[in-house]
Amino acid sequence: MKSFLIANPKGGSGKSILATNLAGYFARCGHQVMLGDTDRQQSAREWLAIRPGILPTIHTWDIEQSLPARPPKGTTHVVLDTPAGLHGKALERVLKQVGRVIVPVQPSLFDILATRHFLETLLEEKAVRKERAFVAVVGMRVDARTRAAGELDRFLASYDLPVLTCLRDTQLYVQAAANGMTLFDLSAARVERDMEQWQPIIDWVDA
Repeated sequence: MKSFLIANPKGGSGKSILATNLAGYFARCGHQVMLGDTDRQQSAREWLAIRPGILPTIHTWDIEQSLPARPPKGTTHVVLDTPAGLHGKALERVLKQVGRVIVPVQPSLFDILATRHFLETLLEEKAVRKERAFVAVVGMRVDARTRAAGELDRFLASYDLPVLTCLRDTQLYVQAAANGMTLFDLSAARVERDMEQWQPIIDWVDA
């Protein structure tokens, strides 16, 4: 079973957008995918509740009374969204459950500062140091023409981590999410530019 953690302790970094769309990609490929939260808000479960039944199925946790939540039987791919403020024992615990970590970061000073601290902490975690979990970064809501995008590039260049891609700031993500959908549920013509940006992520998660 392949497992992916989408993590950044900074609120509003784009974790849920990245998590839902990654799950949507796996579902579109025909995999048995589970999208879950590691926090109490369970926003992923609420999003899945509005997902149209005609779209490729994305599952959520199997929850039974007095038993820990677990992926449904037959699950091949797990995508875990995380809450703001993930650190310490909670971070250590969840890293033991996944094989890969994707860190979304936006091109703002506050996002960069928060992500710098998180990346330094993440790289010191045993699972990462011993290469039981592999880490990559994705830029979120990036306009390559701006000075902020340049600052983000310089920040990410200071780490020996793969920077998979930068996703543009577009209302397509918001509009799709509001209807329980992902970009992978929309017409190819409508998302052509975005699929080009997603291809490096796809290559990395499928490797």
